[in-house]
Amino acid sequence: MSDYYDAFEMSPVPAPGPDAVAPELFRGIYGMPAFATVPTSDLAASVDFWTRGLGFFELFGIPGRVVHLRRWAFQDVLLVPAESVAEEAPAMSLSFACVLGEVDFIVEACQAVRPGSVDGPRDTPWSTRDITVITPENARVVFTAAKPYDPASQEARDLEAVGITPPGVGRGDNGGHA
Repeated sequence: MSDYYDAFEMSPVPAPGPDAVAPELFRGIYGMPAFATVPTSDLAASVDFWTRGLGFFELFGIPGRVVHLRRWAFQDVLLVPAESVAEEAPAMSLSFACVLGEVDFIVEACQAVRPGSVDGPRDTPWSTRDITVITPENARVVFTAAKPYDPASQEARDLEAVGITPPGVGRGDNGGHA
């Protein structure tokens, strides 16, 4: 299984585990490979929820025009003013990695700032623990924490039944894939 955990050395996401520690907040500047732009009709309320509830920090802002928020490296969100936002959250979601130790904290923080905004936590068949948060802008945000791989778990048996094994399990050569 070492190949599986070695892959995490190249990522800002820590290897799964009950004692995994979230990386430090990253305040550096980089070319963002991906980011979300979230329109909001109340920029101050949105910044408050995303920072106090979801754990982002304000990296940069132009008053009344844009607020650049970040959590971990490569978890960037731009909040931009809009005259109105959707009445309901769309089916599509935006997902962010977290660690197991953060799940309960995010739930509690979001509920404190905006009661009723969180669904979960729930365990998935693909070995994650997820929470879904509906933000003040009606964005559907999912925080997903990888659970440690347990070959005896129901999730592992379900994945094996459809021919999926985690990296480092099986042949050891990633099946010829790069």
